[in-house]
Amino acid sequence: MSAVDALGGALGAAFGRLPETSGEPPEPAGTVLPRLIVSAPGSGHGKTTLATGLMAAMRARGLGVAGFKVGPDFIDPGYHSLATGRPGRNLDPFLTSQALVAPMLVHGAAADGHTDVAVIEGVMGLFDGRVGGDGYASTAHVASLTRTPIVLALDVSHMTRTAAAIVHGLATFEPGIRVAGVVLNKAASGRHMREVWSALDATGVPVLGVLPREAGIEAPSRHLGLVPAAERDEAAESIALLAERVAEHVDLDHVMSIARSAPDLDASAWDPSAALGDAARPDAVGSGPHGRRPVVAVAGGRAFTFRYPETDELLRAAGLEPVVFDPLTSRSLPEGTAGLYLGGGFPEVHAEELSANSSLREDVRRSVTAGLPTVAECAGMLYLSAAVDGNEMVGVVPGVGSMGPRLALGYRTAVAPGDSVLGVPGTRATGHEFHRTTISADQLASGPSPAAWLLDGSPDGFALDPAGTGRATVHASYLHTHWAGHPHLAARFAGAVHAYAASARPSRHAS
Repeated sequence: MSAVDALGGALGAAFGRLPETSGEPPEPAGTVLPRLIVSAPGSGHGKTTLATGLMAAMRARGLGVAGFKVGPDFIDPGYHSLATGRPGRNLDPFLTSQALVAPMLVHGAAADGHTDVAVIEGVMGLFDGRVGGDGYASTAHVASLTRTPIVLALDVSHMTRTAAAIVHGLATFEPGIRVAGVVLNKAASGRHMREVWSALDATGVPVLGVLPREAGIEAPSRHLGLVPAAERDEAAESIALLAERVAEHVDLDHVMSIARSAPDLDASAWDPSAALGDAARPDAVGSGPHGRRPVVAVAGGRAFTFRYPETDELLRAAGLEPVVFDPLTSRSLPEGTAGLYLGGGFPEVHAEELSANSSLREDVRRSVTAGLPTVAECAGMLYLSAAVDGNEMVGVVPGVGSMGPRLALGYRTAVAPGDSVLGVPGTRATGHEFHRTTISADQLASGPSPAAWLLDGSPDGFALDPAGTGRATVHASYLHTHWAGHPHLAARFAGAVHAYAASARPSRHAS
């Protein structure tokens, strides 16, 4: 039994089911999806604690819960996944588009089983979005696009009546959104809470609960934020405790009534096959050996925890079979590998273990230098480099990675300067950069290898042709892209994988 299944069973035994509503009118036209967004005045107020706790507590009461995160973040969705038992997904107008936000919400709620409620965790403060974008890609922007009511998490540990001014300001600052409730976090004494609660009465925003100060329900952090759930053996136990605390201190019935008050969504579900257009092969047997679907080896495990679920869905819709392998423990690439996808994660934290797995490193090196179509984002590029903090890596990318003093963080606009497995020259995409490592700046800026992308005009990464095919078969960059917003990238990569699988020199892993 998996940790997720065990957690679901334990929580289900601990709680009952939320009471069913009765006498509801027939479903009107449109997509009926009870939903809410958890936001805050800023970071550090407890959004992740409240959102994840609500997801786990609602699931424990027998509800099907879908978890989402506003913005590009990979770490919080890992906790959402553990709390809900299904993939955590992202809603980001910049990475995809404004038009795709509602369809991706509908898709995410339908793709992984029956959904009674969708809980969306916001990003930063309610109105904080892309720098210079006037709130574009903020939580408020997503709330407006999806017409979703907002529940605030508010740290009141250092305030009393000022809490009411903050809530009033958030509720009235911008038209087109609805702040429907607030949960007070890090509460102190009863007297303190009575003062805060009394002041909030004047705002008309109801208090849904009060979470006491309790360090036991907070996740540990490190250089890029929370430690991913996949790296914490005790994460399931922490989520179970969090579910208990939220169920004890928050009025879940009131929260569900807010979620059910969300209007129907006038949007159809995003469809990966439709997004791929002519490149879609959802029913194809495949072009691999013996008619099997070609395998795309996808890095996973504790060192590679970052990728969007829609990436795998697009690969499947393109007639490929994503197979997860763990660079920490797998001795070789999966059998039948005809493509390689190395997403994000923390190779700098696991560098010694990654280096110690010399069998896999050598297998990856042989395969990639033989022309295996390869996409490597951030952590993946570091893994393909010569070394990370003195620990030997695969050695395909001509650079050395190391921890740096500053955080590179933000949205980027990318243009392909050359031909590669992701596009022709001039191919455009949007993405996100999030790392504290650096990789041989002299190699990135000049040297014999062309860049993978021009990020806002500056070269980044490597587009390599190690097998001399005439086209770069390795695309390695710091940029994280969301392929649902740029299905042409997935289509181009899928075409390269199909061609490789059907070529006269298939991967030695082919059966």
